[in-house]
Amino acid sequence: MRIRIASSYFEMSNAAAKLIAVQVRRKPDSVVGLATGSTPLGTYRELARMHRDEGLDFAEVRTFNLDEYYGLAPDHPQSYRYFMNENFLRHVNINPKNVHIPNGLAKDIEASCVEYEASIRDAGGIDVQLLGIGRDGHIGFNEPGSSLGSRTRLKTLAQETISDNARFFKSLDEVPRFAITMGVGTIFEARHIVLLASGVEKSDAVKLAIEGPVTTEITASALQLHPRVTVFLDEAAAEKLKRKDYYKYVESMRQVVGQGDV
Repeated sequence: MRIRIASSYFEMSNAAAKLIAVQVRRKPDSVVGLATGSTPLGTYRELARMHRDEGLDFAEVRTFNLDEYYGLAPDHPQSYRYFMNENFLRHVNINPKNVHIPNGLAKDIEASCVEYEASIRDAGGIDVQLLGIGRDGHIGFNEPGSSLGSRTRLKTLAQETISDNARFFKSLDEVPRFAITMGVGTIFEARHIVLLASGVEKSDAVKLAIEGPVTTEITASALQLHPRVTVFLDEAAAEKLKRKDYYKYVESMRQVVGQGDV
């Protein structure tokens, strides 16, 4: 697990965008897993700028989103499809046929989840998967207690997650209680996983995910077992890491040997 600590959210976001851009330039038909929430917004803005100003080409890129609220139509302002369209997809030249987001209105949820998993396999698997982390250490909507081998499925949201997401809705009552999410096992099959965390409110979860035991209570902790994970943090999110100075030292040494950016 590689830990990259930036001085600010802006620096963190740009560094993550640069990593994804390197992947897309090396492999124009890359399969990229996308996340929603406030944390990746800066990364999406920078990727859109790179497309606009530097010609970063998304024409052949295929995307798979981590999750979607169950019961929200694609045009609902709080659906994750709407979020992705507004904050990233419409700002780049991606082919709409190459965009995959779980169907929040699926009548047969189990069949829809099986189909989503099959679509990922048919695409050749995910090359790089972008993740955020919840305050309770969850990734995707894999709440505490989720199986570390879980697959795409319908998940009941924890009260803490519902409360955290209420800021995006007019009232707590409007927040969906269910979501369709990639499982931890699904996420784990990505060839490269990129985790973003910003702000002091994420510092406890970050510490447990990176330096704590691997446990279903902190589903992000499973990433310790993955062969290729890059974690981008700002100083606030990194403040409780016991080995923070060591992680910074490792990155400085990577700069010396010319491996600092990728």
